[in-house]
Order: sequence, then structure tokens, then C-alpha cells
Amino acid sequence: MIEGKNIIVTGGLQGIGKETISVFAEDGANIIACAYKFDEKFEDYCNQISEKNSVKIVPVYFDMNDNDSVKKAAKEIIALKKDIHGLVNIAGINRDAYFNMVTYQDMLDTFQVNFFSQVLFTQYIVRWMQRKKTKGSIVFTSSLAALIGNEGQTVYSASKAAIIGAMRSMAIELGKDGIRVNAVAPGVIISPMTEKLDKVIISDRILKMDIPRLGNADEVSKLFMFLMSDLASHITGQVIRVDGGM
Repeated sequence: MIEGKNIIVTGGLQGIGKETISVFAEDGANIIACAYKFDEKFEDYCNQISEKNSVKIVPVYFDMNDNDSVKKAAKEIIALKKDIHGLVNIAGINRDAYFNMVTYQDMLDTFQVNFFSQVLFTQYIVRWMQRKKTKGSIVFTSSLAALIGNEGQTVYSASKAAIIGAMRSMAIELGKDGIRVNAVAPGVIISPMTEKLDKVIISDRILKMDIPRLGNADEVSKLFMFLMSDLASHITGQVIRVDGGM
């Protein structure tokens, strides 16, 4: 579906981001694999996936808490002089706390990574796509929490809801350039983040699903792949849930 396309994936160090690199490579895409810090194991992983699938994978590192780092990474990507056909924004953080315990710093940190840096980074990439007249797809990773809320996730939910609002406005503005913009809202997916949750909480959430099990990272990654592909050529401005019918 995405063979030969050049796609940027953020949050590649673990979880859904890491799985997305693998899924995209298996389908023949070249990937700019972004992570927040240099990691030898990540470099080895990218090399192995690249060789196995005969695709190009370029690791790029930047800290989404630092706007200068975001700008530097975007310039590094643009300096590759490649057409960019897609960007999947997966990187994110959560500062879970009950509403009365949330600090102002929690709010700043969460919105910096989950909203401000993502919009800024996307801005740089979209400008390059427009300059090169490259049609393509932008996908943001929101969350089911943005749509229905979740106990102890006031700020996280708000940051993920903000990205939905931005996505819908971007879709309106960029459609004329042939750039589609969508969001995916995962529910409870097996990942390093969910491994930290209490088993009682996990069990309670599974009981609320029509398909009573946790989702797998590749079930999200394959939706990303669809949205990156020409099969989704008339889909934009949408939020698609991957939550087992929660």
C-alpha cells in the first residue's frame, strides 16, 4: 500500500511507534524514524529492519520539550532533499494525576509534547511538502481519552482533544494542496505505557469493550498504513477509533 513512499514516524523508540516502523518497512516504505534520544539498540533495530526489507531507514533524534531541537530535526530531514509523502505523529507523554493534584508544570509539559511541538514540527514538514508540491498524508495520534475522558487524565485528555481540533482545521486548509490530515484515537493498547496500569483498571476497561481484549500495537500501525496509502485518498478530517468498541 505504501511501497516506495518516504514517511516520517515520530515516537519510534518503543511501543506503537516502534511497531509502526516495522509495519511500514515490511510494506516497502522508506522511513525517517524519529526518537527523543540517541539509542544504540534503536540504531541496530533500524538497521536490521532496513536490511530485512530492502528499504531506507534514517534515524533522527530530537527532544519535543525543546522547540529549537524540533526545528533542528526538521531542517535535518529537509536537508535530505527527499519528497515526503507522509508524517505519523506518535510521540507523546502523559502526566497522570487526579484533577485536584495536577500541577501547572504538568500542564506545560504535557501540552508542549502532545500539542505545541507536534504542530510546530508538522508545520515545518508541511511547508516542505507544499514547496515540493508533494501530495500526502498527515496523521496525529490522539486518544480515546480525548473523546470520552478518563479518570486521572484531565491534562492528557485535554492535550489529545486539542490535537483533534487542530487536525480538523488543518484538513480544511491543506486539502487544496492534496494533503490529507486525520487522527487515530487508540483505546487500551498493549505498550510500555499500559504495562504500568493497575490490573484491576485494565480488567475494568476490557469489560467495557465489544471485543474484550487489549489491542495490539500492530492493529494501530496498520491503520496508520492505510491512512498513509492511496486507498484512503478521499479520507480527511476524521478521527478513527481503535478501541475494541469501548
